[in-house]
Amino acid sequence: MAEGVRSRGLVVDRGGKRVLHGIDCEVSAGRVTGLLGPSGGGKTTFMRCVVGVQRVAAGEVTVLGLPAGTAELRRRVGYVTQAPSVYADLSARANAHYFAALQGVPPSAADGALAEVGMDEDADRLVGRMSGGQRARVSLACALLARPELLVLDEPTVGLDPVLRRDLWQLFHELADGGATLLISSHVMDEAARCDELLLIRDGRLVAQGSPDALRARTREADLDRAFLVLAESADRHGTGATA
Repeated sequence: MAEGVRSRGLVVDRGGKRVLHGIDCEVSAGRVTGLLGPSGGGKTTFMRCVVGVQRVAAGEVTVLGLPAGTAELRRRVGYVTQAPSVYADLSARANAHYFAALQGVPPSAADGALAEVGMDEDADRLVGRMSGGQRARVSLACALLARPELLVLDEPTVGLDPVLRRDLWQLFHELADGGATLLISSHVMDEAARCDELLLIRDGRLVAQGSPDALRARTREADLDRAFLVLAESADRHGTGATA
């Protein structure tokens, strides 16, 4: 059985402040899992733990059956940060071809990845002259090159128009259908319904986890935004999260 991501008792301190408070959760393999919650709630810190670049104070994270940060995972995990991680003085195509060469994949794969994210028509433009949303899509194309088993995407749809957002979510589900595991963060609650499963984080605590339908059923709220508020208020009262 394929393995995704498992976090047990994950605690992170940064700058003398506790950022994550004992996170216990699972990201199922071959699914699109949304990491939802307000800005500053700990989503990016959790993702950094998953990809193995964040020092943890306690607990553990297992990724594809191995401890997070294990060298073997470098080619199996793709990570797209909020800030574009491509070269501004190169074109989109030059960036993609460069990262393809680093990963040992052919140039045709680079061109194909740009087309997947809708950047084929602008492939020869300098990244430095692109909008934030376009840069983010170039970063995503570069992350797709080696067809990673796990994709960790930190707010990949910020700054995109509704049509591009729809197209990217369709791509995310196609990747999952092909066997990839996706963990996607967002602070926009209307993206929650596009996910197979949800992890709701607030103030560094896991408020709830489950499918959108399960969270609606648990709270008896048809609107996921309202469901999140109900779960957050319950967690505040009881000091715990909820699993649907």
